[in-house]
Formats: sequence, C-alpha cells, structure tokens
Amino acid sequence: MITTRRVVGPLRFLLAVAFAALVLAQVVFLPALSGAMAEDSPELAYLRWPTLVVAVLGLGCVQVVIVCTWKLLTLVEDDRIFSAASMAWVDAIVGAIAAAWLLFLGTFVWSVVSVGLPGPPLVLLLLLVAGAVVGLLVVVMRALLQQATTLRTDMEAVI
Repeated sequence: MITTRRVVGPLRFLLAVAFAALVLAQVVFLPALSGAMAEDSPELAYLRWPTLVVAVLGLGCVQVVIVCTWKLLTLVEDDRIFSAASMAWVDAIVGAIAAAWLLFLGTFVWSVVSVGLPGPPLVLLLLLVAGAVVGLLVVVMRALLQQATTLRTDMEAVI
C-alpha cells in the first residue's frame, strides 16, 4: 500500500496539470488557432466553427476520463477499488471513449464526403484506430476488474 500511495500523489498532480492544460487549450489556444486558420485560408474559413466544436468536445471527453481516473485513484487509496463503486467510474470512462470515437467517426465521414481534403481524413482515421484500441483495452480491463471484484467478494464471504 505504501508503494501505491507514492504513485497516487504524483499521478494526481499530473492529472491536474493535464486537466488544466486541456481547459487552457479549450478556452485560449483552440479558438485562437481556429481564428488564425480562418484568416490564413479564407477558402476554408467555413470550417472554423465545426472544427472548434469537435476539438473542444473531444478534449471534453478526455477531461471526463481524467475526472473518472481521479475518482478511481480515491478508491485505490481507500482500498475500495474492488467494489461496485469502481464499476460506475470505469463505465463512465468507456462512455467517454465511445463518445469521442463516435465524434471522430462522424467527423471522418463528413470530411471524406464533403471536404475532400486528403490530410484531415488520414489524421482522423489514425485517431479512430487509436480510439478503438484504447476503448477495447478499457473494456478488457473492466472485465478484469469485475472478475477481481467478484473474487474479492467471494473471499471475504469465506473469511
């Protein structure tokens, strides 16, 4: 448990920094970047707002994962990770990953059909593959957590 406590503190610090950086990106950098894109490429200026909305929503999904991870770390510290309470947070992570994946799928389809630019669909395709891998890994880890929770409950009943 001592090793876990050594890791949880720095991890929480990094999660807080990542969350703050994402908020800063959503509020400051992405709007400025989309404005600069509209000025530099007037023929693509109509993409400013849809691109900004997709980027902000995608980062919002990452923020949900960060908050849920924080809550799971609390359960780890309290030695309650193998409980039903943890499943709700893992389900929220799976939901956020699925929402981001669907958001990028819609953006990918829209960019292939209407925009016709070769670069963005390729980046979105890579994001779709990466998102699918991460989502499936979390689903597998959720199943492992469910098994461990069941085993712990059974062991506590025996003892």
